Amino acid sequence: MSAAAVAGVAGIWVAVLALSVGAGAWLVPWVLRHTEKEPRIEAEAMAVLRGGQWIGLLERLAVTCSVLAGQPEGVAIVVAVKGLGRYPELKEHPVASERFVVGTLASLVWAALLGLLGRALVLVLLTGRVPLDVPM
Repeated sequence: MSAAAVAGVAGIWVAVLALSVGAGAWLVPWVLRHTEKEPRIEAEAMAVLRGGQWIGLLERLAVTCSVLAGQPEGVAIVVAVKGLGRYPELKEHPVASERFVVGTLASLVWAALLGLLGRALVLVLLTGRVPLDVPM
């Protein structure tokens, strides 16, 4: 692989990861604001799910990296670790469950879509053709 191709692939990875983490930090709270109806419940859920923004950033980074690298199994690991890590809080405070599920799904979908887009762009760069299916 030529140096230009390596630089192009690296550029795609950096751009896709930055977009996944950066725009996701705006998108997920936007989705949550449009799904939550009661401010009291939202405040309680936010108190229970402290650290959620940092966890979401790391989650999107890990999911996008996994998909870009062609290792979708990494997504399952992220989901399992996140679910197991939050289980005690969600069991004790069921009001936070909806926020957890909606935020996690919005974050995962965004990160996976960008990972697939980045993977397709890498394949176009390396092969010169548009893939109709993105192999994992």
